Amino acid sequence: MSKSLLSLAITAAVLSGCSLIPDYQQPQAPVAAQYPQGPAYSPAEAANQAAAEQGWRQFFHDPALQQLIQTALVNNRDLRVAALNIDAYAAQYQIQRADLFPAISANGSGSRQRTPARMSQTGEAAISSQYSATLGVSAYELDLFGRVRSLSEQALQTYFSSEEARRSTQISLVASVANAYLTWQADKELLKLTQDTLAAYEESYRLTSRSNEVGVASALDLSQARTSVENARVQLARYTRQVAQDENSLTLLLGTSIPANLPSPQPLSADLLSELPAGLPSELLQRRPDILAAEHNLKAANASIGAARAAFFPSISLTANAGTLSPDMGGLFKGGSGTWSFAPQINIPIFNAGSLRASLDYSKIQKDINVAQYEKSIQTAFQEVSDGLAARQTYNQQLQAQRDFVNANQDYYRLAERRYRIGVDSNLTFLDAQRSLFSAQQALITDRLAQLTSEVNLYKALGGGWNEQGSQKTEVSKEAPPLKLF
Repeated sequence: MSKSLLSLAITAAVLSGCSLIPDYQQPQAPVAAQYPQGPAYSPAEAANQAAAEQGWRQFFHDPALQQLIQTALVNNRDLRVAALNIDAYAAQYQIQRADLFPAISANGSGSRQRTPARMSQTGEAAISSQYSATLGVSAYELDLFGRVRSLSEQALQTYFSSEEARRSTQISLVASVANAYLTWQADKELLKLTQDTLAAYEESYRLTSRSNEVGVASALDLSQARTSVENARVQLARYTRQVAQDENSLTLLLGTSIPANLPSPQPLSADLLSELPAGLPSELLQRRPDILAAEHNLKAANASIGAARAAFFPSISLTANAGTLSPDMGGLFKGGSGTWSFAPQINIPIFNAGSLRASLDYSKIQKDINVAQYEKSIQTAFQEVSDGLAARQTYNQQLQAQRDFVNANQDYYRLAERRYRIGVDSNLTFLDAQRSLFSAQQALITDRLAQLTSEVNLYKALGGGWNEQGSQKTEVSKEAPPLKLF
């Protein structure tokens, strides 16, 4: 008996190193080695520091925005859920990994039973007792073909993917807070511009009304001046609403109310963001958390193939216990009361109507799906960065042209007002100059907001927003969670 047990243990130890998981091969990146070139893109420059290594405090210069991001990282519920998901997947990995070890349990029991006289063989009532204490292993599977270790590896890769998902959630949160804050500031500037413009329109309407009373301005001039006032009031209500909604959106992202001690915000025209180096597309494979998460999911699918393959082979499970058995409590631990049992079980799949083959095919299909998802995540990242690079160059040109357009409209407005006041031109020309200037100023604020949000989105696309300071490392630990034995 002891020799057979020893032989079985040696055989299990030799076969325990067997694994049917396919060798993992990282798919080739389905994108070009360089970002697009052309009139819409600025010339490529060497980067001293990758964008992902720039801490968000280093990238965002506005102290108010920095405080809002810090508040969101502490209170945002989506980020909190992502962190809890890591703990949940760590627990699942712990559950799966525990199957690699035998589950040992101790049990003690006792019973007393009275047998009536008519049921007793002796014809007299009898009382019997039995007490036992055992230590045993129940249904421990010998992982001969790596099925359990394949499932453990799958759970581990899923845990790593959840870590990257949390990182991706934080990066998205930083970008979302920044964009919400910039939109809030832009709408406040548009609201202030509208208030000033409405005041100018109302003053113009008052002067036109006085001129109409003395017969200098016609009723048409007065009606046209009034339309400008009413249109500005429409815009005022619109931007008042948008500012309030922007505050609500920002509050949701923060997970709490906007701090009362927020520093004075910088205007949109200030230097709010740092310059971003684009680097190479290959760097996205190491820095974009969504790409890394997709790759870990691919590795998990690859490990599941090993488990499906191992299911074709026999499985052996052991159940054993040893202890003492006695009819009275006092003799439970005396010599001669020892008891043991050993019950190995082998399961050999013979016929299952193609279930195991279908399970293997399903695992392979799932791997192919994850390969496609991994490649799509790379293509999406490449497209987002390329769009950001195109926006950078063209927005610089567009903003400069829009500033020149605003300056031209300001000159037009001053000349039209002067000529209207001295009676050279009609009120129609003056009102047209007012509307043109207002529209150009609105467009300048809107274009500046679009430029800033495109830079924020480019920072996110390059994997930035994970670190607080640029000197910190961007890598996420790829170590399995500690094994808890008890």
